[in-house]
Amino acid sequence: MDSGLHCPFLLYPRPSTLTPVLFMNNPIASAIKQICDERGIPQEQVIEALEAALAAAYRKDFGEKNQNIKVEFDLKTGDSRVFDVKMVVEDLPPEEEKEEGEEEEGAESTESREQGEQEGDEDEKRRFNPKTDIQISEIRETKPDTEVGDEIRTELTVPAEYGRMAAQTAKQVIIQKIREAERTILFDTFKGKEDAIVVGVIQRREDSRVLVDLGKVTAILPMNEQISRERYMSGDRVKVYVKSVGESNRGPEIIVSRSTPLMVKKIFESEIPEVGSGAIEIKGVSRDAGNRSKVAVFTTQDTIDPIGSCIGQRGSRIQMIIAELGGEKIDVIQYDEDPKIFIGNALSPAKISSIELFPETKIARVMVGEDQLSLAIGKMGQNVKLASQLTGWSIEVHQEGVVRAYKKGAGDSEDAGEEIDMRTVKEESDSVDSAQDVSKEDVSEDKT
Repeated sequence: MDSGLHCPFLLYPRPSTLTPVLFMNNPIASAIKQICDERGIPQEQVIEALEAALAAAYRKDFGEKNQNIKVEFDLKTGDSRVFDVKMVVEDLPPEEEKEEGEEEEGAESTESREQGEQEGDEDEKRRFNPKTDIQISEIRETKPDTEVGDEIRTELTVPAEYGRMAAQTAKQVIIQKIREAERTILFDTFKGKEDAIVVGVIQRREDSRVLVDLGKVTAILPMNEQISRERYMSGDRVKVYVKSVGESNRGPEIIVSRSTPLMVKKIFESEIPEVGSGAIEIKGVSRDAGNRSKVAVFTTQDTIDPIGSCIGQRGSRIQMIIAELGGEKIDVIQYDEDPKIFIGNALSPAKISSIELFPETKIARVMVGEDQLSLAIGKMGQNVKLASQLTGWSIEVHQEGVVRAYKKGAGDSEDAGEEIDMRTVKEESDSVDSAQDVSKEDVSEDKT
């Protein structure tokens, strides 16, 4: 963010010989207009900051103890007027003197204390502030028509030397206000980009973090949001997912991600028109960032093939998405409300022989042929792990023939049972909550 803030009208003020005029008309108006145009700040914010700074400067060197200083600045003429602003309030009753005497005992003493507390609360509510309030009896001596609640504005005389002193005091305050306004504008701008894909330029690496230039602000790509096999070189353009936008003293703090499953969902929405329009719904995404993702799609329209629409003619659409993700493989899965069908689809490209569900424990026992076992499990268990995350079920993959033999001869030999256990592959998800359901719908709640 550019910190070279310049306020030319404040650096060289012209001392005024006329009481209300602080600066030359044209320089201050043109300077404020230039600041607002260059930095995209509303003029009202700059004028409000200027008026607050001028009031603070006057109060410091020329104000009195009980004056409530307010300044009105006219951008068109450059004139500044100083007022002492008071609110008309009711007269407070004089405090009653306490009489000395013996304290009453019993109920009378308790009652008097309670009354005293109530009167004290009322006095607290009606406390008179001589800086901001004026009593009605006092103001009616000069203005008989005044009512309670009226605002009295008394214009004050502005000394000629106030111009230069006020300019020096106001300069720093205005610079601070401008910076605050810029931070607010940037925060509001990027807050609206949460849960969206933006394009940035790799700036540099700081320890394990990567700084990404998004234009007017720098975002942070933490280590846990990076893809391990990607290399982030300075100057490279990269698409990132805006995960969160927070506030800090130095401006908005933006956390971006390359590894979140939500990024896959957003790229599908931007690259596939049917997904962007809502004709095809993404029910869930599970992802091993940089290696493989599984995307569950669904549509209620009979004329649309959800998988074919995502793949595109000769794979044109899916290849474009794979390129955006740096070569990450993507399996597009047909979602089904029947958990058995959905789990079978999620384990593709493996062919499933049968599925047995245990709803109480959310375990699905899947039987596959010998030639499909390694395919269903995947490299280092990747396929069954992603399928478990996608469906919300803990999936156990068993070789069909071995399990049948185990069931038939389990009581005959302990050795046989041990051999079967070694050949049985079990994938249990540590937590179903780890499933990344980007559609905010828990597919695990579907009826079995």
